[in-house]
Amino acid sequence: MSDETPKADGAPRRNFLTAMGAVVAAGLAGVAPVLAGIATLLDPLRRSSDDQPMVLVTKLAVVPDDGIPRKFTVTADRVDAWTTYQNTPVGAVYLTRTPDGIQCLNVVCPHAGCFVNLAPGATHFACPCHRSQFALDGTIADPASPSPRAMDELDVEIRNGDEVWVRFQNFQPGQEHKVPIV
Repeated sequence: MSDETPKADGAPRRNFLTAMGAVVAAGLAGVAPVLAGIATLLDPLRRSSDDQPMVLVTKLAVVPDDGIPRKFTVTADRVDAWTTYQNTPVGAVYLTRTPDGIQCLNVVCPHAGCFVNLAPGATHFACPCHRSQFALDGTIADPASPSPRAMDELDVEIRNGDEVWVRFQNFQPGQEHKVPIV
């Protein structure tokens, strides 16, 4: 008989360590998509309506001082996960010179989300979808109007003496109060 003791077979231990390594690697690989999904799901909750940046709409000289609203396209840079789209149309506004400065109204009807038009003769705004009518200052002109609120007024600033900047945002149609769409 020899003094050698039989060596323990390391195969079960190696198989266990290999299996544990695979479980840990799979767990780590699964964490990234789960965290990305949670971040995407919670993203609207962390935003507020104050997060909307001001965008340059036009020069002050382009807005006539006759008190009649003029329609302007709003463009902004849009970013998705991979691409930045520069100067993309994101909506439109009516700008009117007033004695106090510039009034800015969103063109979207607060009733059903259709685009409001300036009526012939520029006497009022009219929604082609459900016959809502608004005065030139955006208030409801017809008491029988189905719109639950006046046209949505947006924040406007004059910068550098001749630039009209607007905090453009849309609001949920059909609501009595302005609820921002984020």
